[in-house]
Amino acid sequence: MELVQRDPDITAYLAASEAVDHEHPVVRAVVDRLADTHLDAYAYAEAAYRHVRDTVPHSQDSGDLRVTWRASDVLELRTGICYAKSIAYAALLRARGIPAALCYQRLADDDGSNPVIHGLVALLLPGERSWARQDVRGNKPGVDARFSLGEERLAWTVRPKFNEVDYPVLYTEPHPAVLDALRAAPDRPYLWRTLPTEL
Repeated sequence: MELVQRDPDITAYLAASEAVDHEHPVVRAVVDRLADTHLDAYAYAEAAYRHVRDTVPHSQDSGDLRVTWRASDVLELRTGICYAKSIAYAALLRARGIPAALCYQRLADDDGSNPVIHGLVALLLPGERSWARQDVRGNKPGVDARFSLGEERLAWTVRPKFNEVDYPVLYTEPHPAVLDALRAAPDRPYLWRTLPTEL
């Protein structure tokens, strides 16, 4: 699948915002700690990936009812769903000058029912010619996502027969449907009832 930049200006994928708040002290502290021992861009990107995937539990897996959507909150509170964890990873990348985009899949149950949007990150490392999608959702039995610039190692591969979709668009900000759902949710049970089902 060919990924498509929504904004042709690559610097837009380095910008800070209310959600991707990579200038926040909490984010900067994580960046500094990771950068101290992972000096080149590839090593840093992989370390940041593992940090978000492995030290910030997916709130459904952990049972945490809090809803986070700012990168700083995700990293400080160490909780979030796939969208929030993707925002945090994008912030860690952008803070080190690595272009990072938010992108999405549409997934469903094994019979095609209960569709839901799943959040990913795409990054563009120095010297690379194409974006590489990464999934920081967090592993569990049946899910084994890995950092990879070659063959994708996402949590799930879409199944077109169940109307699942890989959306090719690379966003500079969380998709409005995603961000609106996160911001409006007082807790995760409410969020689960209002998750977007398509973009």
